[in-house]
Amino acid sequence: MTIRAVIFITVLGFLCPAMLNAQDRKSNIPFTQQRLNDTLVALQNDTIRQKDLYDVISSVFNKHKAVENKATVIGTKPVYSVLPAIGYTLQTKLAVTLSGNVAFRTGPDSRISTISSNAAYTQRKQIIIPIQSNIWTTDNNYNFIGDIKFYKYPQSTFGLGSNSSAKNNNAMDYTLFRFYETILKHITGNLYAGAGFIVDKHLGVEEEGNPDGSLSDYARYGPQQSTTSTGITLNALIDMRDNSINPTRGFYTALLYRDNKEFLGSTSSWRSLVVDVRKYCRFPAGSKNVLAFWSYDWLVLNGEPPYLDLPANTWDQYNGTGRGYIQGRFRGAQMVYAESEYRYAISRNGLLGGVAFINAESFSSAPGTPLQRVQPGYGAGLRIKLNKVSKTNIAIDYGFGNQGSKGVFVTVGEIF
Repeated sequence: MTIRAVIFITVLGFLCPAMLNAQDRKSNIPFTQQRLNDTLVALQNDTIRQKDLYDVISSVFNKHKAVENKATVIGTKPVYSVLPAIGYTLQTKLAVTLSGNVAFRTGPDSRISTISSNAAYTQRKQIIIPIQSNIWTTDNNYNFIGDIKFYKYPQSTFGLGSNSSAKNNNAMDYTLFRFYETILKHITGNLYAGAGFIVDKHLGVEEEGNPDGSLSDYARYGPQQSTTSTGITLNALIDMRDNSINPTRGFYTALLYRDNKEFLGSTSSWRSLVVDVRKYCRFPAGSKNVLAFWSYDWLVLNGEPPYLDLPANTWDQYNGTGRGYIQGRFRGAQMVYAESEYRYAISRNGLLGGVAFINAESFSSAPGTPLQRVQPGYGAGLRIKLNKVSKTNIAIDYGFGNQGSKGVFVTVGEIF
């Protein structure tokens, strides 16, 4: 599949809401009323009391305290979900983590705003401090999206392309500072568009080299101890999800065009495009189970980004792509990714749920090279309700990939 074909398919997906608009008009249902209002609520008529981890902890210390079963919505008063814990992922091994999010409205009719973080210190002596925000103004006319990261990050790379071998485990070390800020303006219906400023800075980059002594792809690409990628972004967004933290139905599409310029401080000039498309539906209809689909295409359009700024699995904004593989297992100038996940209830009170997922990804090597072998991933997981108001889950997954790749993936919130 050529990059031109990939762009055509993903842009076509971005235009799907226009088709839905026409269908809604045929059925006399205004499209503006079809936008899911992002309300987080425990239904009053639910005969089963909904529970979360806080209810379980409370019952341990006060066995006679009943759990109230009343409607609870997110308002201007923030709702917090916080979890100090011991975590584990393939890239971190054991980690002491402080994860959580804050959900709130800036006004009575505004969409849900969120601020989230998943700070950690790991067995591999990594320091991870991310802060991600999605803030809506009171009238929903503007959406501010932020992503700030500080990583002190020993991590392996395995070369370029999805044909790369797990045997080429090249240990690296570096410090990353990332600053993304985007401002979106309401255009019409559910369409928002805007611009942003973006910085990725890597410092103290070092490599050990391939275990067999051969020249690494990092060395071939052009080793640099310090790199900066600074640019302007053009963005578009359609968000029709019923819940941005844990969607059960709706549609989401985001486009990000990035233009890095040397006069802004970039090590080199290069351009990229990210197309993020997601769809959620109840399956079977009328149940609480959810079938979710995700397409994430990350394409370098021209120029040569620094090696560590090339598209790579689990280096998307929310570190979700590529379950079944260690972060950075695949890297290259072009990344095409698709995933489907089935989410189902285990307990009627909402405390426990499960998921089964399957994904596939393909990468090119250096800029100007074609896409290589498709690498599959699959697995299953457990969901524990951390907060029944915001519907925040603790996600514990076990994933498998090719060449013996497998491991546990633990996080707070859904992967997509």
